[in-house]
Amino acid sequence: MAAPARDGIAHSGERRRLRWARRVFPVGSTTLDSLAGLGRFGNFLAETARGLTDIPTWGPLLILQMRRLGVDSLPIALFLAGFTGIVLALQASYTFTGAIPLYFVGTLVGKTMILELGPVLTGLALSGRVGANIAAQLGTMRVSEQIDALETLAYNPISYLVVPRVLAGTLMFPVIVIFSNAIGIVAGWITAINLLDMSTQEFVRGLRLFFMPFDLTYSLIKTTSFGFLVTIVGCFQGFTTEGGAEGVGTATTRAVVISSMLILVFDAIWAMVLLNPQ
Repeated sequence: MAAPARDGIAHSGERRRLRWARRVFPVGSTTLDSLAGLGRFGNFLAETARGLTDIPTWGPLLILQMRRLGVDSLPIALFLAGFTGIVLALQASYTFTGAIPLYFVGTLVGKTMILELGPVLTGLALSGRVGANIAAQLGTMRVSEQIDALETLAYNPISYLVVPRVLAGTLMFPVIVIFSNAIGIVAGWITAINLLDMSTQEFVRGLRLFFMPFDLTYSLIKTTSFGFLVTIVGCFQGFTTEGGAEGVGTATTRAVVISSMLILVFDAIWAMVLLNPQ
């Protein structure tokens, strides 16, 4: 009579092991897939670095990509910066009322636009425009075998498609943010003198109060890294696209999500590295 009880215990133990296996297997599989993806991305970065030496291939395309990724992105960046400056001025006035001199509105608008909102909001907005555009273009070329056709024509697809886009984004993102910072501050100034009963002298006093030249350097360093991240992630997702039109949509979504997350991560990293007084 003891054998059935032992069999029942054995079956119960087996079921528990199967349940644990079902729980652990997805975690292990996801971990391995993530590590494999990091390996492929590292290899893609190395190939992109080697493609920099092929100047005759990517050189003629650089100006075109700078116009497409940079100049064509200015309207959305300036629109975003303008309304950000307006909101900053109004919120600063609301916060400072009765406690802090009103000229500190200029301090808040200038510091916040240059150090944080200008680079980060512009980077996030352009991750949707630039990163998604790159991933969709290259993903379509991958699934339609146009990239394979470039290889048969003795073109290096990395040098021809990836390098000019990455360089254009890295070079043009800081230029866009310079204009965004300026427009945001001007919008805050116009709001202050028209809606907050401030004079230009008061706004400029607050703007200059805690300004340091390193603020601009910090803003441009962050933005340069954001431009590189958005373009390299978009190119990688486009180059690794699989599965036809559905795969292109998936690659585009991944490019936007991953580049946006990396922008926030590197924003924190740069703050700890460059702004930490210790």
